[in-house]
Amino acid sequence: MQDKVINYKVNAQYKEKLPFDSNSIFSIKTEDDFNKAALAVFNFQYKHNPVYQTYCKHLKVVPEDINRYEAIPFLPISFFKTHKVAAFQGEPEVTFSSSGTTGSITSKHPVKELAIYKQSFMAGFEAVYGSIKDYVVIGLLPSYLEREGSSLIYMVDHLIKASNQAESGFFLNEYDALLDLLNKCKNKKVVLIGVSYALLDFGEKYRPQLKNTIIMETGGMKGKRKEMIKSELHATLKSYFGVEAIHSEYGMTELLSQAYSVGTAFTCPPWMKILTRSYTDPLSLISHKTGGINVIDLANIYSCSFIATQDLGKVYPSHFEVVGRFDNSDIRGCNLLVQ
Repeated sequence: MQDKVINYKVNAQYKEKLPFDSNSIFSIKTEDDFNKAALAVFNFQYKHNPVYQTYCKHLKVVPEDINRYEAIPFLPISFFKTHKVAAFQGEPEVTFSSSGTTGSITSKHPVKELAIYKQSFMAGFEAVYGSIKDYVVIGLLPSYLEREGSSLIYMVDHLIKASNQAESGFFLNEYDALLDLLNKCKNKKVVLIGVSYALLDFGEKYRPQLKNTIIMETGGMKGKRKEMIKSELHATLKSYFGVEAIHSEYGMTELLSQAYSVGTAFTCPPWMKILTRSYTDPLSLISHKTGGINVIDLANIYSCSFIATQDLGKVYPSHFEVVGRFDNSDIRGCNLLVQ
């Protein structure tokens, strides 16, 4: 088992003041609550995030004309690779970075307040699964552990510590030790959070039967295995681990919130919402059919809460599904801010 020691520098000197209490984001209950909060966050970010403001101006968006969250512009996620997307000045507490192949450009997400990230992922997890103290939390995330700057590792590390269970921890490739631990915990509630290829490697070798264990895949073959569609991946993992369903976590470096699924149906916390946009017109929203995924993450207050991702999905009244990714590496519209 691997201990993960994470140290971050704290910078408390900021000029930007929110026009509302950030805790109110996590008290959203209704559609009207969400709309009011989204408009407040949009106006704050338009004022304090130069990249987002410039993008909105290119689109000829006037903040005073926006009265519904659906009309708020979504910033293409690729800007996190080329610009500092931040609604604050000064040094962040941490800068999270995405994984990438050698020589590739990675996304950077400067985070002003880690306390907001912690509040978001703790509240989001416990809304779905209950108290973290009820679980042994095991991270099987070798590709993430072996690099710096992973927001996923930060989250799982905090969940491990918050669980206050002696068995909780990270594993790299110590599959024998992991199997022993899982066998010892068969009468406990366990969450095994793993990158897809590592879960496949472990499951294929041992075929453990883990009835009380939540198997949660975070996606990613990281070049270790052939890519699989979600249904095939889940079917294979279910057969390996003897569970009725595979859980998933939908998050990314550029966000501070996560959605969770049992099977393929993802649900968002109240401060997060998924919309879909047209294939042919990235500035137009669509409904009831597959399109590009736009994410509203109101916890991402000091960055950009309105992001057009490179994922494809479909939104239903109570959940959403992720069905794939765009073939092209960058989303149309990102050339608006080429410098």
